[in-house]
Amino acid sequence: MKPLPHRYDVHISARPSGYAELSAEGLPVLRTAPPADFDGPGDAWSPEHLLLAAVQSCFLITFRGIARASKVDFTALEVEAYGTVARVDGAARFTEIVLRPIVTIPDATSREQLRQTLEKAEARCLISASLACGTRLEPAIVKVLRAVA
Repeated sequence: MKPLPHRYDVHISARPSGYAELSAEGLPVLRTAPPADFDGPGDAWSPEHLLLAAVQSCFLITFRGIARASKVDFTALEVEAYGTVARVDGAARFTEIVLRPIVTIPDATSREQLRQTLEKAEARCLISASLACGTRLEPAIVKVLRAVA
């Protein structure tokens, strides 16, 4: 990792109505609009979806790094996420984000060591740590691959 601080630059452009385009140097353009719940078209990435995607991808990347450093083997990781938006003190805001990792592990991987690695990843995720709302981890399924004899 490069020394901190890091800086990230993103640009958005839009007309008075319709879609907006997010861009950053070296990255593909991403179309964005309000979600259907906020009277948007519902067919583009919304700020709400992008926030959940940022939490998911940060969790996944953090988990990979901790698993590698801790020598915790896994063969696959999927993370489902949902966020709840409610009105608090007169403003709409995320009140909770839930992450549901589904991890596939070989027989030799300890479930307890895997659980600890998941918890460390949730606690150390840069994006989650930067949010005012809480993030809850619910490892829904841990699949064990049996060695074929």
